[in-house]
Amino acid sequence: MVGTTVTGAGPAVGVATGAYTWPLQPRPAVERRFDRPEHDWLPGHRGVDLAGSEGQRVHSAGAGIVVFAGEVADKPVVSVDHEGGIRTTYEPVKATVRVGQRVARGAVIGSLVSGHAGCPAAACLHWGARRDQGAHSRREYLDPLGLLHEVPLRLKPVLA
Repeated sequence: MVGTTVTGAGPAVGVATGAYTWPLQPRPAVERRFDRPEHDWLPGHRGVDLAGSEGQRVHSAGAGIVVFAGEVADKPVVSVDHEGGIRTTYEPVKATVRVGQRVARGAVIGSLVSGHAGCPAAACLHWGARRDQGAHSRREYLDPLGLLHEVPLRLKPVLA
């Protein structure tokens, strides 16, 4: 995709241009940002919370294989493994996919369920990402927004 920006019309809007895209459409508001803990066992926010609505379709951010579709601590969760050891996780999401299923970038993987604690919106998608660094290495939590490789959207004025 080629990006452009509205000149003089406020902040530029980003357009995803890489292997990953937003899991909610249209582009959602970010209600809570990623907050990497100093150590894995310390408090932090290992993902981002995106504003949505009950029943909204949730899309796989990238092509991959569904590795989990079920409940964790009474919350419905879907996880997808992507190339390069990246795993994205989506919650609370009622799955419409099954474990082992291949999904394309942007494929619907389920629907958003309300009830994500601490979210000011009617419903929020918690979108997480991590990278496994080899068979004997630890996992690294990533800011999923960094997967988007956005470029500013710039619209140039039309001169008559």
